[in-house]
Amino acid sequence: MFIQQAFKPGNSFGKYLLGSLIIFAFSFIGQIPLIIAVFIKSMKTGRRIPASNEEIYSFFDANIMLFLMMLSFVVALIGIFIAVRSIHRQKIKEIVTARPKVDWKRFFFAFAVWGLFTIVTTLIGYFASPEDFVIQFEPISFLILCAIAIPLIPIQTSVEELVFRGYLMQGFGLLAKNRWFPLVMTSVIFGSLHLANPEIDEMGYVVVVYYILTGLLLGVMTLMDEGTELSLGFHAANNLIAALLVTSDYSVLQTYAVFKDLSKPTAGFDVILPAVIIYPIILLIFARKYNWNNWKEKLTGKIMPPDPLKNPTPINPYNEQANS
Repeated sequence: MFIQQAFKPGNSFGKYLLGSLIIFAFSFIGQIPLIIAVFIKSMKTGRRIPASNEEIYSFFDANIMLFLMMLSFVVALIGIFIAVRSIHRQKIKEIVTARPKVDWKRFFFAFAVWGLFTIVTTLIGYFASPEDFVIQFEPISFLILCAIAIPLIPIQTSVEELVFRGYLMQGFGLLAKNRWFPLVMTSVIFGSLHLANPEIDEMGYVVVVYYILTGLLLGVMTLMDEGTELSLGFHAANNLIAALLVTSDYSVLQTYAVFKDLSKPTAGFDVILPAVIIYPIILLIFARKYNWNNWKEKLTGKIMPPDPLKNPTPINPYNEQANS
């Protein structure tokens, strides 16, 4: 099983706390170029140092800002490798999947499903209310955006998935010896870390509930599928398509996207409703394709450490030929 891969001799929850500090430290190191760039531009232009998210997002050209923001995730990825390899003596694959190797077909299937849904719903919104959008397509700026976003945004989303649905999911599973606790904890922490996003200022804390529900969706994918491939593909499609297709003044990623959303953001049940309706449909699609079953046990059941005498290597419960 995926979480059971954390049950190794000498492994402990304390090591996951130490590893998390290492990953956080590397993420902070990755933010140093942005901090230096802010000080240099402030000294050159005489502008005061930004004091809010809105100010820092408008401090640089959108493409430069995106590049500087994504650097922290590139460095954080190095921190993940160090934590997993040095602290836990594990292979990186073990926080990605329980399968013998990473199933990239799963990644691209999830990417295609959610990417297509995002594109279709955005176009429906545009044609239904064209007054809420403006086309801001600038060929040169958009090509530069693609050159930055296509390689770096999947790194950003992969870092988040490997930390929450991989590393911490296994760590909390090792601590609690069950499946529901890591699912809930990783989802709540994932949602809470979005409190600094600018859309929170515009729409209120109800948006955090949406992020927690998204974390639950990604966690359910991971537990039911015994790996993070689906969540990796889903998350990459969500952020990458959004960055290239539509932006707004209150979105966390200010980009040279094709469309700019001019509508006034609102907060209420309409923010939660898409997650309540669409996310179960997404899960049903994946469940049908990959023959998921035994939901209660896989989402809430206990986790027993493997018996080294009877079964030193956790068994992958999936028939790879039938489910790849």
